Order: sequence, then structure tokens, then C-alpha cells
Amino acid sequence: MFAEEQNPTTAVAGRRLSDQQAVAQFRQVVSRVEPVAERFCKQETADRENFDCDIQIVVDTSMEGRNAYQTYNDAGKPVVGFTIPMIADARNPDELAFVLGHEMGHHIGQHSHKQQQQAVAGALILGALTAYGQASATAANPYRYTGNDQRDMQNSIELGAGVGQMAYSQTYELESDVIGTAITKAAGYDPVKGARFFARPEGKRTANGRLSFWGTHPPDEKRLATVLATIEGIEVSGGISRR
Repeated sequence: MFAEEQNPTTAVAGRRLSDQQAVAQFRQVVSRVEPVAERFCKQETADRENFDCDIQIVVDTSMEGRNAYQTYNDAGKPVVGFTIPMIADARNPDELAFVLGHEMGHHIGQHSHKQQQQAVAGALILGALTAYGQASATAANPYRYTGNDQRDMQNSIELGAGVGQMAYSQTYELESDVIGTAITKAAGYDPVKGARFFARPEGKRTANGRLSFWGTHPPDEKRLATVLATIEGIEVSGGISRR
């Protein structure tokens, strides 16, 4: 299935809609997926006090590229945004439903908060190691040149934050795929058909050099395998496993 999407001759074809038609289709998908996702969120987070399952879904008209994302507004409320090019590029409602469920999964899994914690931990660890190394070097040679120590320390902290943030990025992506599969299926859409969106052979960067949607959501066989395994688990046991 992954190989089929990577091959232009066997990839799923879809009719390109006008922006107006695409947004209308998206709103129809949202009307079915949103209440299902909210119920799923409440079930999954029943042990978390005051967890906010009221996820605001917006059409982001400020961005020109194809993108879908999960974030938080100034009041701390969860938001899932889709750009119009992203909505228009979906080949069917199943793809919209799956991407929507996937992005909601990032909030349910608290992935952005976990990544922030990992970034801080990575920065502290690498910063501490650098400080220890500099102190040891100074103890061994009190006359060594220390003019670059502050810059080296800053570089180490930034590197540690980056490494910490990326440490479990694939784990979070696959966990969101599991959640997205459950939500998509419960809403009456086909998660296998929807997940093909992630398998498309798209560039990792946009024309201006920024990471594209496929750069932050890398296509690989694990994603579709995760979807298939999740569906099997739902059909056998009626539930999902994120472990």
C-alpha cells in the first residue's frame, strides 16, 4: 500500500476541488468527526482532572502552503488548524477525516507539552555536561583560553534542547496515527484510505526552505502498518492500544 502511493501510476487519484467546494467538504467532515473526537477524548482522559476536550477547529487563511497542525491559543485552548491549500489538496473526505483525527491525537496525547519537557531536560543535561567539561579543563590547565566557553555553552544548550525535542517525535506521530485511526473509523470514514495521504511522495521542504507537512509527518511503512494494526485491534477487542 505504501509502495502504491509512492508510485505515481498506482497512487490514488482524486478530483481537485475549488477552494469553496473543498472548504464545504471539510466542514461536512468536521461535523461528523468533531463530536466523535470529543467523546473519544473524554474517555481517554477520564483520569486527568479538568482536561480540555473542546478542541477548536479552524480554517487558517493566513498561511499559503499546505499544512495542518495542532496548537494552543492565547487562552490555552486546544486548536487544530487546516490551511485552504491543505483542504483543497485532499483527494477524498477520508483523508481529511484521518488528518483531522491525527492532529486531534496530538492534543489528546499531550505531545507538545511532553516535547517542551524533553527540550528542557535535553538542554539541562547537555549544558551540565559542557559545564563539567569546561570546569575539568580549567582545573587541568588554569591558563587555558576560556573566551569561547560562553558560546560553546549556549550551543550545547540549544543542541540539547533540539535533541530532547526530537527524541520521541516518531513515537508521538505513531501514537497520533493510532488515535486518528480510532476517531476516523468511529466517525464512519475509512482510516486506511485516509492514511494514504501521509504516504504521498512529497518533498520534505517547501519552496522557501521550511519543513513541509510531509517533513514534519514523514511518510514510511510504519505509519500504514500502525493503522492496519490499530484497525485489527479495534475489531478484535473493541479498543486501542497506544503502548
